[in-house]
Amino acid sequence: MRSLSQKDICEALKAPVFHRIGNVADTMGVECYLIGGYVRDLFLERPSKDIDVVVVGSGIEVATALVKDLGKGAHLSVFRNFGTAQVKWRGMEIEFVGARKESYQRDSRKPIVEDGTLQDDLERRDFTINAMGVCLNADHFGELIDPFYGQEDMEDRIIRTPLDPDITFSDDPLRMMRCIRFATQLNFRIDEETFDALCRNKERISIISGERIIDEINKIMMSPTPSVGFVEMERCGLLEIVFPELAALNIKESRNGQSHKNIFYHTLEVLDNVVKFESSKVQGAQELESSSLWLRWAALLHDIGKPRCKVYSPAQGWTFHNHNFIGARMVPGIFRRLKLPMDERMKYVQKLVDLHMRPIAIIDDEVTDSAVRRLLFDAGDDIDDLMTLCDADITSRNEQKKQRFRDNFQLVRRKLVDLEERDRIRNFQPPVSGEEIMTTFGLTPCREVGTIKMAIKDAILDGKIPNEHDAAHEFMLRKAAEMGLKPINNLQ
Repeated sequence: MRSLSQKDICEALKAPVFHRIGNVADTMGVECYLIGGYVRDLFLERPSKDIDVVVVGSGIEVATALVKDLGKGAHLSVFRNFGTAQVKWRGMEIEFVGARKESYQRDSRKPIVEDGTLQDDLERRDFTINAMGVCLNADHFGELIDPFYGQEDMEDRIIRTPLDPDITFSDDPLRMMRCIRFATQLNFRIDEETFDALCRNKERISIISGERIIDEINKIMMSPTPSVGFVEMERCGLLEIVFPELAALNIKESRNGQSHKNIFYHTLEVLDNVVKFESSKVQGAQELESSSLWLRWAALLHDIGKPRCKVYSPAQGWTFHNHNFIGARMVPGIFRRLKLPMDERMKYVQKLVDLHMRPIAIIDDEVTDSAVRRLLFDAGDDIDDLMTLCDADITSRNEQKKQRFRDNFQLVRRKLVDLEERDRIRNFQPPVSGEEIMTTFGLTPCREVGTIKMAIKDAILDGKIPNEHDAAHEFMLRKAAEMGLKPINNLQ
C-alpha cells in the first residue's frame, strides 16, 4: 500500500486511453471518473483488469464517441437494458456507465435505478476502498475523489461500508460474501460495526443464487490464505447457511479425558498447507493456475465425512473409520448443491478424498513395493497431487512425529519414482487384453475372463511378474489351467 499524490496518479494513468476518454468527455461537456477496483488497485500496487468509468450523464454516449475517436481496432458493445457500454481496444476492456443512485426492495437484490450525481454513485458502492474515483477531465486529471476515506481505510487495512452496513448488506446480501472475500484476498480486517452487520443480516443470503455464492467462495479458495475467509464465514454465521457440511466440522468432543482435534481448524490448516506447497513450486509466478482450485477443494473436503463416522470407545479412543470413503460419497452431492461442475473436476476431487488415507496407511506399515505399485495404479496421473494433499495433512504438534512422517513420505516418493521408471505402472492396462483371453480359450464375455484379467493385474502390481506381454501371457496360461480351462487350437 502506498500513498499517492495527484502527480503520482497522473503518472500511473500514463496510458493514452485515459486522456482520450477525458478529452471526449470534455468535448461533450460532461464529467467522467475512473472508479472502483482500478483506483483501489493503484494504491495497493496490484495489476487490475477492471477499468470502470462513471459519467455524470450518459455513459453509452461517451463510449460511442470514444470508439469513433479511437478509430480502427476499437469495438463497442452496448447494453441498453443496463445503461452500460463496453469498449475494447488494444487488449483493454473499459466499462462505461452513467452516475446513478439505487434503491432496493426487500425480496430482491435487483435495484431500482435512477440518474444521480457522482456522490450518489459512490454511496451505492459496497466498501470504502471501492468508493473512490479519479477525475479524467483535463482540468482535474488525476484528482482523487474520496468522500468516505477509502485511502485511509486501505492504509489501516480495514474493510468498511460507505453507509450504514445493515442497509448495504440488506439491500444486496452478496456484499456479505464480497466483504469476506476482500478481507481474505487483501489480508484486511473487517471493521467491527461492519462485522456485526454481517451477523445480523446473514439470513438475507438466502435470496442470492448459488452461482453467485460459489463464485465468491472460489475466489476465497484462490486467495493466499483461504482459511481466513472460512473462519470469518463461520464467525458471522454465514458458513452454516451456505456450506453446512463444512460448518459441521467445527466440533471437538472429550470423553474420559480423551479429545479429538477440531476437524474444522485442522481442515483449514491442511488447506493453507496445500497453498504453501503449491506456491513453493511456482517460483515467481504472479498467480497459480486455476487447476490448483480443485486440489484446494480436495483439501477442504478431505475430512468432510468424519462427523458421520465418529465413534468413541474406551479401548481405541476416538476413531473415524472409513471417513475417506464416506467423504468421497458426499462429494457429488456437495458439488451439485453448491453449483460446482459435475464433470471430471468433481471426479478428481472425489478421487483424492477417497485415496487420501492410502499413503498414510503405507507409511504406518512397511513401505513395500507392492503397496506403492497399487497406490500408483489407483492414483494414476493424480499421484503427485495426492502426495501433496497427504503431505499437507501432516499437522501434528509433535515435531518428532511430524518429521518421522515426512521422512517416510520421502521414502514413498522415491519408491514411486523408481517403480514408475521400472514398471510403468501409472495408468497401465494389463498387457493381455480380455479379447486375447477369450480368443485363447474360446470364451465369450464371462466371469472367468474377468478373473484371469484381474489375476494378471494383481500379479504385476505385487511384483510377481513384470509388466510385459510374454510374462503376462505365461501367467494367463497357468492361471487358466488352475481354473480348469484349456487353450483351443494350440494357440498357446
